[in-house]
Amino acid sequence: MTHSGGGSVLKYCKRFLIFGIIAVLLSVPMALYAQQHTYINIKDPFIRKVPLAVSAFKPLSGTGAESLHGEMARTILVEGMAFTGYIDVMDSASFPERPAVSGITGAHLHFKKWTRMGAELLVTGGIIEQQGNIRLEMRLFDPFKEKLVVGKVYTGRASELRTMIHRFCGEISLYLTGKRGVFGSRIAFVSRVGGNKEIFISDFDGYAPRQETHHKSITLSPALSRDGRWLAYTSYVNGKPDIFVLNLKNRAKTTIAFKGMNITPAWVPGKFELMATLSLDGDQEIYLLSGKGNILKRLTRSWGIDVSPQVSPDGRKVAFVSRRGGSPQIYVKNLDTDGVMRVSFQGKYNTSPAWSPSGDKLAYVGIVKNKIDIYVTGFDGSAPMQLTRDQGDNEDPSWSPDGGFIVFSSTREGVSKIYVMTARGSEPRRLVNLPGAQTDPQWAPGYSN
Repeated sequence: MTHSGGGSVLKYCKRFLIFGIIAVLLSVPMALYAQQHTYINIKDPFIRKVPLAVSAFKPLSGTGAESLHGEMARTILVEGMAFTGYIDVMDSASFPERPAVSGITGAHLHFKKWTRMGAELLVTGGIIEQQGNIRLEMRLFDPFKEKLVVGKVYTGRASELRTMIHRFCGEISLYLTGKRGVFGSRIAFVSRVGGNKEIFISDFDGYAPRQETHHKSITLSPALSRDGRWLAYTSYVNGKPDIFVLNLKNRAKTTIAFKGMNITPAWVPGKFELMATLSLDGDQEIYLLSGKGNILKRLTRSWGIDVSPQVSPDGRKVAFVSRRGGSPQIYVKNLDTDGVMRVSFQGKYNTSPAWSPSGDKLAYVGIVKNKIDIYVTGFDGSAPMQLTRDQGDNEDPSWSPDGGFIVFSSTREGVSKIYVMTARGSEPRRLVNLPGAQTDPQWAPGYSN
């Protein structure tokens, strides 16, 4: 089945043979476009937002169900692209034509009308629905070049509409930035349930939070594996802090319960291995463990406690918190050379290190003049920059998979809640709408959609 940007609507197949979500490329390969047309640097502090027009979806069979799902699809796409921070979604009231009526292919569009209103990108969509199955035709046009730049077909159940639309959002992000962005990624966090604390997981934007643990105890420090299959965390359900490793698919669970404390697990990229803090010898030190809980190696040996390990994206360094210098500070250990260097120097208390996806920066929590805020520094401690200020206590930073955002917890509205801001510290917004306090957010490092 083939299609070009200026062709007619794809003929509808009466039976859906595939019920997963399948993307069929309708244009030149995306990798080529990503190389030729990448022009947005999401790390740029002076980033310019790109005007994007998203037309209403065309019901290709004209049914009421298609119209309803089309409205839902457009809303999901608009909200998803607005989340990126580099897209300015244009008001549909100013659109010069209605592709949902006139046609969604390049042959039906009058590009000069769109450029006159300032649209630099245009999305059109078509939808077919039958017996709970949906087929989406999605196109991204560059009106100035008068060409189709991304085209996809997605097929799946109506319940998968959000996932299908976010896949296309990822394609738009790839075209503009060279990365698929946050679409499809997930965030784990701690939320109060009654008088207890449990682990929840939500979509990247806080949508559909799901409770994953039911220990009816204090459960902390969630860590999602890069492939999204495993959740490691600490729980006091057995009367002391132990580490649990949960298979999110089959719910199989492993308990890591050495003598003393077993806390702050962190996954090693590309391996079924964890780094964690254990106190089996009395002092809190960092160890390398297998995913089944076997000790592979002791990584730190100092008179002061060593906690909160975070492994660099390349797996060759580990950032952690240590009191070896007197007060809690951030250190980085080179796993190849065993060399250790201190990277935080501002203030007397710095904790919660988090690597950027590129491995060149660390976010962390610092206490300066009794203010708890989030900072970012080079992995060698260079050029520290304060991201939050004068807005309650701000803790638990974690980077988005594309490096464009940092999720964190904050008491700026009273009780602690989950927020996201750009990696530059701008545009903070609350994510999750749940009762009680939420803390310890961790953005899964992989693209799991």
